[in-house]
Amino acid sequence: MTNRIAEPPPTVSIIMACFNAAPWLRASVRSALDQSLRDIELIVVDDGSQDGSVAIGRELAAGDRRVQFHRMARNGGPAAARNHALDMASGRFVAILDSDDLMHPDRLKRLVAVADAIESDIVADDLVVFDDADGSPPEGFFRGARARRGEWITLADYFRETLLYGRMPNLGFLKPLIRRELIEGNGIRYDEGLRIAEDDALIVQLLRAGARYRTIPDAGYFYRKHGSSISHRLSRADVETMVMAGDRLAADLRDAPADVRRALARRNRSIRAARDFTLAIEAIKARRPVAAAGLMLGRPRSIPLFRMPIAARIGRLAGRGRDEAPAPPAPAATAPRVCFISNQRLIGATNGSSAYLIDLARATRAAGREPHLVQPSPAIFGRLPFFRLRPEMAVFASHHVRGAWRVGGWLVARDPHVHLGAAIGIARRVARRVGIAARWTLDRPAPYAVAAPWTKADQLFVTGHARPRADIVVADYMFQSRAFPFVARPGTPTAIVMHDLFHARSEGFAATGGGDSVAAIGRDAELALLGRGDAVIAIQQAEAAFVRRELPDSEVILAPMAAEPVAAPQPGETDRLLFVGSNTAPNVHGLRWFFERVWPAIRAARPAAVLDVAGSVASSFPQGGPAGVRFLGLVDDLAPLYAGAGVVISPLIQGSGLKIKLIEALAQGKATVATGVTLQGVEEIASQAVAKADDPIPFADAVIGLMQAEAERATLAAKALDTARVHFSGDACYRAYRNWLAKITTGLSQVSNEEARICA
Repeated sequence: MTNRIAEPPPTVSIIMACFNAAPWLRASVRSALDQSLRDIELIVVDDGSQDGSVAIGRELAAGDRRVQFHRMARNGGPAAARNHALDMASGRFVAILDSDDLMHPDRLKRLVAVADAIESDIVADDLVVFDDADGSPPEGFFRGARARRGEWITLADYFRETLLYGRMPNLGFLKPLIRRELIEGNGIRYDEGLRIAEDDALIVQLLRAGARYRTIPDAGYFYRKHGSSISHRLSRADVETMVMAGDRLAADLRDAPADVRRALARRNRSIRAARDFTLAIEAIKARRPVAAAGLMLGRPRSIPLFRMPIAARIGRLAGRGRDEAPAPPAPAATAPRVCFISNQRLIGATNGSSAYLIDLARATRAAGREPHLVQPSPAIFGRLPFFRLRPEMAVFASHHVRGAWRVGGWLVARDPHVHLGAAIGIARRVARRVGIAARWTLDRPAPYAVAAPWTKADQLFVTGHARPRADIVVADYMFQSRAFPFVARPGTPTAIVMHDLFHARSEGFAATGGGDSVAAIGRDAELALLGRGDAVIAIQQAEAAFVRRELPDSEVILAPMAAEPVAAPQPGETDRLLFVGSNTAPNVHGLRWFFERVWPAIRAARPAAVLDVAGSVASSFPQGGPAGVRFLGLVDDLAPLYAGAGVVISPLIQGSGLKIKLIEALAQGKATVATGVTLQGVEEIASQAVAKADDPIPFADAVIGLMQAEAERATLAAKALDTARVHFSGDACYRAYRNWLAKITTGLSQVSNEEARICA
């Protein structure tokens, strides 16, 4: 006979009382099981449900060993069900999760870390209050200083901030993490006589036992409002029970410090006012206006509470007016919605990454799905106070930008600091042009918003604007995968558009002494972000292979950038060169290398040579370039520039991803000289269609040779066009992405039908 080694207890026991929660139970349990803190147990206690909750609960318990499912013999209320779960809990901490609510995947890990770091017995985070049914915008629960920083809560503080129908957020709604030894050591249990405010009564017991209670400003609990929630339906019996409980508590605390007694007395007055208000409302509903008026006049403290139904009525009328406003027609009312979350300045196909995302949106439409775009960070404006959206942005069925006014086809920043920053930037440029060289004239570009830290306002914005449009969620860059918990319901398919392998970029910049303009990130951190999605959309083969190897549980979709090939090769003019690029570090560093190490040799051999530089990269060269270089800035139509150029150059010395301008040059039928960095990921496909050179002298020689030999230039241009036609057509590039959309949409339909069957 062998001795079995007992498993150590989990860090957190999540307890869940369930009553007729079939529409939400599966998602709620999934949010618990998807916690990044894996050392958990989930105890679900059904309190006599009459819908499909029992079948769903048993199925979930059978599918994951961390889930226990129990059924009460009779309906005893949430307090009784939670006490039953507490009796079985073995974790170091206890967390309460209602069967219709959700948790951020990092929530428990964060709360445990805080509790251990500051030796707190109770830790509560902010709530995201949402209602999927009525479409009202989500809200953070905390207000004022508590929304910005952590604070300790004493018993007096708690009484002051748990007024029934008070104007301050009622802390009794929070769902804190609690040390179980404090519960067990003091014999604390829920008051089973309460069918509402039972959480509040438990916290009061804990604080009386000496618990150290801390709030933190992070929003990690998603609190669902809906018509079935008992927290929003206060009956006469419920409030009478609360009045009696308050009176008992006052008697127990008659020897407490004066601030505690005063705070409790005020709280008890708010409960009595709520009782009087409830009685008056019941009289009104029973069509007894005289009785209602008598109650109000005899108990005037209830009168201020009538602000709530009046405000609700006004809100419904205002909402009705909004609902009746004409909405732009959707291309397919029943089409599954794909919501793209992006923090790049997306105004059109003005650079490679923007063009790629717009192409994915077009492929989404081609697959019969409806693309939407949500941009949660006002940082996309940088120092540009307004910009005009180009016609290609019409591919998105809707477009929401936080911190922006929409004026026709223009987006205007609401933040006055953006306008001030633009004015200061103009003043600096003017000063430099007139010869002022003071330090204050140095340009200080705004940081890229792509990797900007997420704020609570960003989180609430995507919850409100992306969640209703998110049958499928696609994060534009891995940094936006932080939006998934706030947008995607558990089970919603998610994907991440890579664009680049950023840790490889960072290593390249470090090797050459430069810095990445977008983000510096390590390999493990990048894999952690990429791993948040169900799928990763890779733009080139080498990066797709890396993700398949390092994240075997993620589906990898290879979707190279597509290009529209021209009709025939374009050899161009002998002494004209072209570089196209946006204002990113790889382009800036590559151009500087070319100016310093390559361009002098070309000009010595071909004094008439001219290099046109198109794109926003010009912003990093305010003093211009060497002789023969023309900075053109953003160009609406690049086709004439491509047609006239004899040679296109791509002298990149750092970076990753698919170099989109290379594919564009191939599709334009151009002879191109490029470095090995430019060819990363497409070496096998494009190596015969591009002249490759990594060192300054060979690079210059390759350019000069093509300029002098028109026949060789025409031959290379023809190979480039053939390569684009075969490998970079829209159908070839986005077929795998369209197939993924079709597959997951079929899966969503099957899951929806099964849920409907169980709930019925």
